[in-house]
Amino acid sequence: MSAEQPATPRRAPSRAQGRRHATPSGGLPARAGRIVVSIIAVLCLVVTGIAWSVFNGLNSDLSSADGLDVGSGGLDGAVDILLVGTDNRTDAQGNPLSQEELATIRTGEDDGENTDTILLIRVPEDGSSATAISIPRDVYVESSTIGGSKINGVYAAHKEASLAKAAEASPDGSLSEEDQQRAVQAGRNGLIDAMEDLTGVRADHYAEIGLLGFILMTDAVGGVSVCLNNDVDEPLSGANFHAGVQTISGSDALSFVRQRHDLPAGDLDRIVRQQAFMSQLVKKTLSAGTLTDPTKLSKLVEAARRSFVIDENWDFVDFALKLKDISGGNVSFETIPVTSIDSYTEWGESIVTADPEAVSEFVAGFASGADDAPAADGAEGSGDAGAEAPTDPGAPGAVDPAEVTVSVVNTTEIDGLAARVSSALSELGYIQGDLLNDQAAAYTSHVAAPSAGDAAAFAVSDALGGLPVQVDPAVAPGTVRVVLAADYSGPEGEATGIEVASPATTTYAPLPESIANRPTFDAGGTDVPCVN
Repeated sequence: MSAEQPATPRRAPSRAQGRRHATPSGGLPARAGRIVVSIIAVLCLVVTGIAWSVFNGLNSDLSSADGLDVGSGGLDGAVDILLVGTDNRTDAQGNPLSQEELATIRTGEDDGENTDTILLIRVPEDGSSATAISIPRDVYVESSTIGGSKINGVYAAHKEASLAKAAEASPDGSLSEEDQQRAVQAGRNGLIDAMEDLTGVRADHYAEIGLLGFILMTDAVGGVSVCLNNDVDEPLSGANFHAGVQTISGSDALSFVRQRHDLPAGDLDRIVRQQAFMSQLVKKTLSAGTLTDPTKLSKLVEAARRSFVIDENWDFVDFALKLKDISGGNVSFETIPVTSIDSYTEWGESIVTADPEAVSEFVAGFASGADDAPAADGAEGSGDAGAEAPTDPGAPGAVDPAEVTVSVVNTTEIDGLAARVSSALSELGYIQGDLLNDQAAAYTSHVAAPSAGDAAAFAVSDALGGLPVQVDPAVAPGTVRVVLAADYSGPEGEATGIEVASPATTTYAPLPESIANRPTFDAGGTDVPCVN
């Protein structure tokens, strides 16, 4: 094709390596971390063989979400689960919580839209471990759709944009149930995209939990042990605890993981609280006292039924079977590296900043084949690994451009950009392939390769200024696909993204000692680590 043609609607895969076109993103909630724990607990516990009759049928009973743009797993060495805690005052089936339940979660009746707890759970392909990586709720991110935002507001912003578009298209401005469902789908997909821009990882599965689920799961196991360094009395969250080790459940557990005020590092200290709690909850769930107690198991399953929403293509029980041999010591909790916790946008909004490249390197270290898990302070990681991870074969000199066909997809609104970039590559000797327009294809520019280590893809990447290389089995051998998004600034192109001011900070203050030296938590051992 010599002219740019509309592409058949499909979303180009996004498993980019290298720097992501995104500034810090935000999003971790005070209220949701508690639920996250439960999911991991059930993930590792469901079907240990001891209670198969209890869990059999759980797949069909869990609420599912359709139309989610998730990956297929395996290409980056891990199965990746995006676990989201929401402020919803409904259960997984959309039923409003009772007055008694609302009183238990200690919140108002207004439905929440923020996703205040966001975890990326990485399970290496060999199923040897599970790592839950926390994303601070205030991490600042940018997208071509909604502009700059804290990550915990991405879901709501995409949902509202979808509703506004539907109302505009409606003759009388009314919204149908289908419009509402599409808006929720847009919110979830927007968050999936934002997480990929920040971490370099496309979620393979999606799980969402509301406030009530946390309390139900905590109560099901008989409470969780925690330890505080000091007495706490903070009325905004309802946290009122004494120093030392204690067992908490119900509303008190929710207050423990929700507190962010009066903590040295604010939201990051709250993440430490959540991880300490989650590690103990998983430990309690995996203990013999829970696994051999039919009553506790039944309560856990009922909590899952009322609280979990998962993507429709996820065989949850089959996945759990593959993890049945994971021990508590192999379930760990981490936090992405951040550059500042006291930055501000130019309009005065307080944000947490992070370097997407450092975050991508950190996250990549928890996949199969990674040399070593990277340090939590953002030190260099080992890069994405695994059998299908793109691997730079070295200098591009060995590639003969005359044997490589390059198709170019233009996802921007700039007419003729694909043709100009293709022409620049043709001057280097590459064979011109299809020229396509597809504004729904990607948020970040990249080069798609048919297999890991494809020398031609890295040669084309080098010619276009070092675009990230991704694996897409749909690309035919001997060909390469270039996807041009709003961030493209290589030959024959200029950055075309929306104008959003970078976060305004004059200096990055040192992180508080409680965060710089924060512990790493896992679900093994007998200790109960003390936290702020």
